[in-house]
Amino acid sequence: MMKTDIVEYCLAKPGAWLDEPWEGDQVVKVADKIFAFLGSVDDSAGPATTRIGLKCGRDLDAAAELRARYPDDVTVSAYIGRYGWNSLRVGGAVPDDELREAIDGSYDAVVAALPKSKRP
Repeated sequence: MMKTDIVEYCLAKPGAWLDEPWEGDQVVKVADKIFAFLGSVDDSAGPATTRIGLKCGRDLDAAAELRARYPDDVTVSAYIGRYGWNSLRVGGAVPDDELREAIDGSYDAVVAALPKSKRP
């Protein structure tokens, strides 16, 4: 999957929209809540690598399963990792279907936490 595919997949979700709350950092939101952080991080091993930050569980422990399966490609998200957010490397060992499942799960978790009046 390429970054454009990920953005397209995220934006196909009901109520999803693209935002740039910080210069150069794109996020995908539903209502006013982020469900995907999109970005590129320079890798010391080569060219920039695309990463996506997703809600992968209720807390750090719940998100640990994905990190355990893909230790080289899934890490705890900075600052919000204790709340179940992981950073996934695109194009690594995480298969595209699992990446889509993780996007779906993040979206579903964020929508479920929204007040009913803000849900799509």
